[in-house]
Amino acid sequence: MTQSKSQQERQFRKRKEAQNDHGKIKSLKQLSEETDKQ
Repeated sequence: MTQSKSQQERQFRKRKEAQNDHGKIKSLKQLSEETDKQ
């Protein structure tokens, strides 16, 4: 792996948000709270 995990996650999130700009983008805090509930 040429990139660190945090760099990859940042890029992945950016790509996801770019695809998702018609919807509401949740903050990282909201996402982590949701995954904790499940």
